[in-house]
Amino acid sequence: MSWRAAAESRPRRRYSRRTRPFPPWRCRARSSGVLVPDNVPDIVPLQVQVIAQTQFTAPPGIPWETDSDGGQALAEFAGRACYQSWTKPNPATATNAGYLRHILDVGHLSVLEHGNVTVYLTGVSRSLTHELIRHRHFSFSQLSQRYVPERDAAMVEPAVIAADRELHEKFLAATKAAQTAYTELLEGLEKRFADVDNATLRRKQARQAARSVLPNATETRIVVTGNYRAWRHFVAMRATEHADVEIRECAVACLRELQRVAENVFADFEISALPDGTEVASSPLVAEG
Repeated sequence: MSWRAAAESRPRRRYSRRTRPFPPWRCRARSSGVLVPDNVPDIVPLQVQVIAQTQFTAPPGIPWETDSDGGQALAEFAGRACYQSWTKPNPATATNAGYLRHILDVGHLSVLEHGNVTVYLTGVSRSLTHELIRHRHFSFSQLSQRYVPERDAAMVEPAVIAADRELHEKFLAATKAAQTAYTELLEGLEKRFADVDNATLRRKQARQAARSVLPNATETRIVVTGNYRAWRHFVAMRATEHADVEIRECAVACLRELQRVAENVFADFEISALPDGTEVASSPLVAEG
């Protein structure tokens, strides 16, 4: 089956990392002798949801039409505007898919900067977002630990830990201990700042200090907006086997959504599996780095 045929048959839904059942011990087992406290934090899966994308309206008076829409049509329009090639003199680039493939082949990537996609990521760790925000062409809006209390924060567990019963139970115990310490610090700090008249300021001062004990595994939520070119760079950098496992999984999940909403822009990327069962993505038209 070709990539295009596979894309057309792909169900249109948000992507969730939890594609296989958790091992039996993920149900809070205590069989290994590790002391796991009650009420341990929830373990949450990755979810990638596209929440916004570019719309396009062709200006009147231009003798041109396209078989696509949105950001893909905009990218084609921008490219043709450079050369005023409205009559499509080259049959190989007469379709939007053919035109954008040519754009990728020759490296005229600036036209891809006009189209944008916004995603909402949940079930990602603070560790992941520390790496994600290094992609400076993206725009971010992230959950604030100063405004949102984290007493009941969920955790994101690395798959390599989740696959081992004893390590999983140690993970639960450690994250619960951190959450307990956070709650106790928060309660003490709220008393410490009781004389601060402004209630919002009082809560912020307490939370910003108490959060210092929360682990990198703490779940966060973040809105990410990027143009097509920025998204292509992100996938090229983070969907490689050399990337951190969690952000690689996120990059592959984002790619699946990007291929759904802007197929012609991302059709050159192919997803494949490594021997350990995790996935990577690559394109002959981009290089890591």
